[in-house]
Amino acid sequence: MQRLFDLVISISALIILSPLLISVCFLLKLTGEGEIFYMQERIGIYGNKFKLLKFATMLKNSPNIGSGELTLINDSRVLPVGKFLRKSKINELPQLWNIVIGDMSIVGPRPMVPNTYSKYSKEAQKKLDTIRPGLTGVGSIIFRDEEKFLEGKTNPLEFYKNEIIPFKSELEIWYVDNNTFMNYFKCIFITAWVILFPKSIIYNHLFRDLPTKPENLN
Repeated sequence: MQRLFDLVISISALIILSPLLISVCFLLKLTGEGEIFYMQERIGIYGNKFKLLKFATMLKNSPNIGSGELTLINDSRVLPVGKFLRKSKINELPQLWNIVIGDMSIVGPRPMVPNTYSKYSKEAQKKLDTIRPGLTGVGSIIFRDEEKFLEGKTNPLEFYKNEIIPFKSELEIWYVDNNTFMNYFKCIFITAWVILFPKSIIYNHLFRDLPTKPENLN
């Protein structure tokens, strides 16, 4: 049944948002490096790999420059138009196609690049492999501005590995264990809400039994 909701919502969104999506395509073609889409290998259900689709917001060779797969505050690799697309989350909208073809769900654990996936425990990997990764989800909501958690850190890569990944793993596993229609729709609502009100922590009120956030991430 959730797959049916995924299809109805994603296809409807693609149709409704088509004027915006087409406009962004033209804008990206005329600015930056002229690239429209960026495809990146991610880990999906059953541990299978797929190509995640995004609007291009960074320099083509970004994974081999600077902080690699991590994007930091005021990252010089982000193109001018890309800053707006990332802030508004418009850059994620092409993933609606990934949902239509079955790579992803509207809601689920965030699909990871293989390098990040390998840093999760085997137990966490086994659990996360049981459902489709999501365009949004509990982990995506709480870490929607992940760059801010890395701001000012002497070694952001180590902080991400040792502090962010363990807590994000707990959040994603929580969703897998509580994968209900109610939580599915709550995540969709909260995602829209925090885009409009970025400082809101409404998720703490709607999800009362979430894992406790460590002090060093507050």
